[in-house]
Parts: sequence; C-alpha cells; structure tokens
Amino acid sequence: MSSSAFADGAPIPEVYSCTGKNRPPPLTWSVPESAVRLALIMDDPDAPIGLFTHWVVSDIPPTTTFSEEGATPNGGVVSLNSADLADYFGPCPPTGTGVHHYRFIVHALSHPVSLNSKTPVAQAKAAIEEASIGHGQLVGTYTVDSGPA
Repeated sequence: MSSSAFADGAPIPEVYSCTGKNRPPPLTWSVPESAVRLALIMDDPDAPIGLFTHWVVSDIPPTTTFSEEGATPNGGVVSLNSADLADYFGPCPPTGTGVHHYRFIVHALSHPVSLNSKTPVAQAKAAIEEASIGHGQLVGTYTVDSGPA
C-alpha cells in the first residue's frame, strides 16, 4: 500500500487532516488473486482514549486498486467510524499529545462482509478481520504543535 501524498512513516500533509480539507489522501494497493473483496481501515493507535478508527470502507471490488484524493474507493461501502460518522475523519490529534501514527490498512477478504452506513465500528472491524486473508499497511504521522513554550 502506498500514497503519492506521503511516504510510509512520513508526515501526512495537513490538507488530509481535520484542520485542512478533511479528505482522504490518494492511495494505491496491490490485490492478491484470492481476494473476493477488499476493505480499508484507517485508525490511530496513539489516541488518548485508545484506538480511534477514522475510516472504514468494505466490500471494495478486487478490481479496485487505488482511491483518488478526496474519494472513497470505487464500489466501497463506508461504515461508521469512532466519531459515529459514516465518512472519512482525517487526522485530528488533541494538542500536546505528540506524534500520532495513522495506519491505512487494506485487507484482502475471502468473502463480502455486507456492511452498511449504519454498521457500528466494532461490528464492522470484527467482520472485516474475520474475512481477512491478508493485509497491507501504510503509516503516516501527524501532530498538532502545542505552540510556543
């Protein structure tokens, strides 16, 4: 998995954050032949409240190998995130909490998971993990400066 907007382990540009345009970055991935569907999850394991899921997209056709800037992957179904929104919610760490690592994880699925825009994040992630036969990952960092000391 990769992005033309940032390298693995590098900072995510502000335009993709909640203080920018709050839109998904462009993403590209490879698909194993055995994949029947794909799913994409973006989360932040560094969130002060625990793992925060920013985006859940499921049942992406295996012929979809990229997502354009600002778009949901073609054919994908967006479920609820940890903010209780069926949408992308860009990096938005609380001020002064340091560097956060945002994981974009694409899962190859053995079967469709048939989720919808009202599926709670925990249920969606459990269904995706159960159907996952492999995954790829891209990690970007983001921080909000605490300002002058």
